[in-house]
Amino acid sequence: MCGIAAIFSREAPIAPATIERATRSLYHRGPDGQRHWISADGRVALGHARLSIIDLTTGDQPIASEDERTRIIVNGEFYDFEAIQQELERGGHRLRTRSDSEIALHLYEDIGMQCVHRLRGEFAMVLWDERNRTMVAVRDRFGIKPLFYAWHDGALYLASEIKALFAAGVPARWDTDAVSQSFELGGPQTSTLYDGVRQVPPGHYLIATDRQFQLHQYWDFNYRATADVRQRPAEEYVAEFRDALEEAVRLRLRADVPVGCYLSGGLDSCAVIGLAARHRSDPIRAFTLTFDRPDYDEEREAREMAVRVGAEFHPIPIGQDDLADHLADAVHQAEAFCLNAHGVAKYLLSRAVRDAGYKVVITGEGSDEILGGYAHFRRDMLMYNREGQDPAALTAMLQQLEALNPVSRGLLLPHGAGKPLDHVKRRLGFVPSWMETFSARAAKMDDLFSTDFAQRYGSRESYGALLNELDVRGQLGGRDPVHQSLYLWSKTALPGYVLTTLGDRMEMAHSIEGRVPFLDHHVVEVIRSQPVNQKINGMTEKYVLREAVRDVVTDTVYRRQKHPFLSPPATLNPQGKLNALVQDTLRGTTLASLPFFDQKKVVDLLDRLDTMDESSRVANDQILMILVSACVLQERFGLGA
Repeated sequence: MCGIAAIFSREAPIAPATIERATRSLYHRGPDGQRHWISADGRVALGHARLSIIDLTTGDQPIASEDERTRIIVNGEFYDFEAIQQELERGGHRLRTRSDSEIALHLYEDIGMQCVHRLRGEFAMVLWDERNRTMVAVRDRFGIKPLFYAWHDGALYLASEIKALFAAGVPARWDTDAVSQSFELGGPQTSTLYDGVRQVPPGHYLIATDRQFQLHQYWDFNYRATADVRQRPAEEYVAEFRDALEEAVRLRLRADVPVGCYLSGGLDSCAVIGLAARHRSDPIRAFTLTFDRPDYDEEREAREMAVRVGAEFHPIPIGQDDLADHLADAVHQAEAFCLNAHGVAKYLLSRAVRDAGYKVVITGEGSDEILGGYAHFRRDMLMYNREGQDPAALTAMLQQLEALNPVSRGLLLPHGAGKPLDHVKRRLGFVPSWMETFSARAAKMDDLFSTDFAQRYGSRESYGALLNELDVRGQLGGRDPVHQSLYLWSKTALPGYVLTTLGDRMEMAHSIEGRVPFLDHHVVEVIRSQPVNQKINGMTEKYVLREAVRDVVTDTVYRRQKHPFLSPPATLNPQGKLNALVQDTLRGTTLASLPFFDQKKVVDLLDRLDTMDESSRVANDQILMILVSACVLQERFGLGA
C-alpha cells in the first residue's frame, strides 16, 4: 500500500513544489520511494509515495501505458492479479512492471470504467486519461482505503490523507455542519470534519473533465428482500462461507515480503490466523496487544490460539502511560475524532510490527459489520424479529444482553436518554439500536455545547441527512431489520471510524499494510445472500462463521461471545497519566478556543466523574475522548472556523 496525491487544474499550471509537498506529507505511507509526474501543459500532476510489497524492483509509480497517454497511481492491493496480467499480455499489452497495480491501467484502456468490476481487493486509485482529458478516481467497495478530494482555486485536489491536501494549499478550516453530524453519525460517508474536503464514497468512482464533475456508484450491498430469501440446509451455508473466506485469506498471503497476523482473543482474528496457517509451511507471526486491566486483556485466549496453530506469539504490552504519550500522534494520523484510546493502541501495534521487520499483516476487521457481531445488532434481532418467538424467552434474552459488562455499555448499547429519532422511525419503521446508542451519546454532547453552537445545531437530526444520501427504497425496502442496520452501519461507522481509526490510518502511520479478508467482496456477496439467522442465532452472533471455522480455532474461541476491542478508559484510572492528559487538555486554552463547546460545562463534567458509577464513567469517557481529539486536531492543523 502507498500514499497517492493528484491535482487537475482547469485554469493555471501547477507548480511542481505543490505536488512535491503533497507527496512528501505522505512519506509515512510510502517510505520506499517518492515520485511525481506533471503533464506537458502543467495542468495535471500525479504523486506517489511507495510502500513496496509486490514487485520490489520495477513497481514504481506513476505507471504509464504503452503510448504514455494514460497514467495511474494506486494505493492498495489487487488480488488474483496474475491471471489478469496473463489475459492482458495475450491481448497484446506490454507490461512495464510485474506489479498488481498495472492491471487497472490496462483494464481501463480496454473496457473503460467497467474495469472496476474486475478489481478485487482494497484500493484507491487515480488515473489520468490524456486522450479524453479526464481524471478518474476510484475507491474500493467498502472504503478500506481512504480517498479525499477538494476544489480550490479552480483545481481538483485528491489524496490518501487530508494532511496532503493541506500541504498542497487547500485551506484548513473546520466544517461546523460536519462536526455536528459526526457527534451523532459516527462517521458520515461523504463529508469530513474539514470545510470543502470530501470523501469519494466507498463503492464509487469520480470523473472530472474541464467541464464536468460526477460521482458514480459501481457497487452496493444489495441484501436480498426477506421474501426472496430461501432457506437451505445449514451445512450448505457453512460450506459456502468457509470456501469464500478461506480463498480470501489465501489470496492475502501473497506478497514479496513477510506477512504476519494481528491476533486477539476474538473469533475474527483467530479465524483468519487459523485459515492462514493451513496455507503456510512455516510458522506465521502473531502480534497481540495486551492491557494491564483484565476486563480488556485477551492475551490468554490469543496465546492459546497461537499455540493451536503453531504461530510465533508476539505480545505487545500497552499501559496508560503509552496511550497518553502517543495519543496526539495517533489522532493526527486519524484526522478524525476518537471515542476510545483503542486507536492509539493500534498505532502502537503497527509500530511494533514495523520494528519486527514486517510490512504486511492480515486482520479481522469487517467481520462484525457483515456478520452482526456487535451487541446492538443482537438487540435488533431480538426486538424486531419476534414472529414465532416465545415472548418470555425474548424478554429474558434482552435482559441478558442489557446486563453486559460495562465494557460494552455506552459504546455498543444505549446508555441514558437519546435525542429524538422520529424521522428515522417514519422512514424505516423502526430505529436501529446503534442509532439509539449514538443518539444517547449525542445527547450527552449537546449538554456541553456552547450557546451559539447549540442554537444552530442542537435540534438537528443528522440521520435524516444520511438517509437522503442513500437509496432507502432500493437498498432497505423489504429487508430484514438486522440487514437494514448492517447496511446503515456499513455506510457510516465502518468506513468513517472502524477502517480509519482502527484500520488504515493507524497501520499506515508506520508503513504497515493491513489486509482484510472479511471485506473481500466475494465473501460479502456470499453472506449477504444468506438469511439473517446465519448471522445471529438466538444470542449467538456470527453463527455461520463459528461453524465454518470450528476446526481451526480453539474451543475457547468457538464458545466465546464478542468482546469489543477497547483500551481501558482513562476515567477508570483517575491517577493514571492518560486521565491527567485528558484533565489538563480539557481545562486548557485550546478547548476554550474551539467554537463548539462551553468550557465551564466541560469542567463541571470533569469535576463530577468521581461521583459516577463505572458504567457512567465508561460512557462519558467517549465524550471526553472526542473533546481531547478535537483539541489535538485544532493544535496540529491550526484550524480556522
